[in-house]
Amino acid sequence: MSTGRIALITDDPGWHGKQLRLAFAARGYQCDYVSITDCRLQPATTGLPVIIPGFEHALPDAVFVRGIPGGSLAEVVFYLDILHALKILGVPVYNNGRVIEASVDKALCSFLLAQCQVSTPLTWVTPDRTQALHIAEQELAQGHWLVSKPLFGSQGEGIRRLQKMTDLFWLTSSEGIFYLQRYVHGMNNEHADYRVFVIHNKVIAAMCRHGKSWLNNVARGAQCNAVVANEKMAELATTACRALDMDYAGVDIIENAEGQLQVIEVNSIPAWKGLQSCCNIKIAELLVDDLLHRYVVSTEQVKSAV
Repeated sequence: MSTGRIALITDDPGWHGKQLRLAFAARGYQCDYVSITDCRLQPATTGLPVIIPGFEHALPDAVFVRGIPGGSLAEVVFYLDILHALKILGVPVYNNGRVIEASVDKALCSFLLAQCQVSTPLTWVTPDRTQALHIAEQELAQGHWLVSKPLFGSQGEGIRRLQKMTDLFWLTSSEGIFYLQRYVHGMNNEHADYRVFVIHNKVIAAMCRHGKSWLNNVARGAQCNAVVANEKMAELATTACRALDMDYAGVDIIENAEGQLQVIEVNSIPAWKGLQSCCNIKIAELLVDDLLHRYVVSTEQVKSAV
């Protein structure tokens, strides 16, 4: 018999949703899939101020965020408002809205990483096309390639590599913002990087992704091989997670031609199917155990002791 209920925020449960639901069930918790687009706020009532389908009479014991859909600025802000409100009401949100905001917004993420002295590629963010072109022209003239990325996006969508002056014809903004990052040439010019999976500031698995092109995303056909994160890689990944105050994350790290490790992405809603395929670790179970142990079970124990 279930001892509690969990809301799993997702529009497409798929393999990850099933893995999490099974892991929660094994620990006595019912896990319900919820689309955040179906949730609403009603602050000035005597009932629950946040309405979640299936949880109209009592809020969930915890919320696990597996996906936030795109939309207009107002829509995305509202979805995050739901997560903020739940946390204020004392419902654990894993990862919470503030963390998702900080990681999904590449400009803010880059700023926070730099403030914590996390090694990352040189980055420029500006709303001015003339300024963006000037930066790009200077970098190319000095022999550096650039990567132009959308401010919000994942799985390599909308990313362009700028190698020569004629490529600047394709330089476009992302909703009016230009995000440019110096391209990192990997060791021996290989198309490879590392995905390091961190839970509660501890590396639990890592893999090397060998891309078919310069984009190494598993969604784009990259081959995965399990690796052991060395001390420097583990420290870099966990420092990046602490900089963004994350419960868990997929940290993408590349080793440049000089052998220096740099963080190129921090994912607050990472997939792990590719990682689990090459590592003998049940990641969903570790995530569920961390959530329940740190936020749910301890809370119940405190309540029972009062």
